[in-house]
Amino acid sequence: MRRRDVKAKKALGQHFLTDIEIACRIADTVDIVPDLPVLEVGPGTGALTEHLVAKGRDITVVELDRESIAYLKEHFPMLRGGRLIEGDFLRMDLAKLYDGKPFVLTGNYPYNISSQIFFKMLDYKDIIPCCTGMIQREVALRLCSGPGNRDYGILSVLLQAWYDTEYLFTVEESAFNPPPKVKSAVVRFTRNDVHNLGCDERLFRRVVKTTFNQRRKMMRGSIKPLLAQLDNERGNQPQPMFNAQSSFDHTAFLELPILTKRPEQLSVQEFVELTNTLEKEYTVS
Repeated sequence: MRRRDVKAKKALGQHFLTDIEIACRIADTVDIVPDLPVLEVGPGTGALTEHLVAKGRDITVVELDRESIAYLKEHFPMLRGGRLIEGDFLRMDLAKLYDGKPFVLTGNYPYNISSQIFFKMLDYKDIIPCCTGMIQREVALRLCSGPGNRDYGILSVLLQAWYDTEYLFTVEESAFNPPPKVKSAVVRFTRNDVHNLGCDERLFRRVVKTTFNQRRKMMRGSIKPLLAQLDNERGNQPQPMFNAQSSFDHTAFLELPILTKRPEQLSVQEFVELTNTLEKEYTVS
């Protein structure tokens, strides 16, 4: 089987990398953590894989496309013995991959699931100290943007709470077959020193997601749906109705100065502080 015989599947978000220099540069991004095994997601026909293998690293790849799997089996015999996982990365229990030991995540990620890949990475942040790879440029800008930037959003906050994010370089459409309609970018996320956010992490996620879902509103307005949900979940005793969405009195909370901002103006630490303040709203007797 030849590389050109493997057809990119639109349904899988595949765009095969053909530029050797770019493949080499992406492979080099894992060198920041030189001693750990590497998991490559969506290797396709191995354009990146061959440069990773050349580094002498412990490489495992996970691929869903049957044609790509057949090609990899034929041309990458070093992946035999369990180094080629046939399946869906999003369904994998990553804690079982290296017996719960840390590894580096990399790949030319399928465009249609790149955000889902990073949400999954966050679930395994304690064993993924570094993640590198190529994604759509607009997604890369979003993940690496800071407060006050229009690209700053849900995943920006959740990711930057645990990782230092780097936008490394842009990749032109001509580097792929078939060429995508947008530019791509290579990024690297390196685990920071935070081991505890100092707040309820599940509530932190809910605050971030709820407020960004209405990002054009001030926080005062966008957080009200979450207040109503928490009222129902935590069974507070009813107080005089203050709005149409909740029957509990959160007037003092909603007057906090931070709630006059919009979500894209808040830093990770400010979201942490807001989460703690919200938690106190339900613990004060």
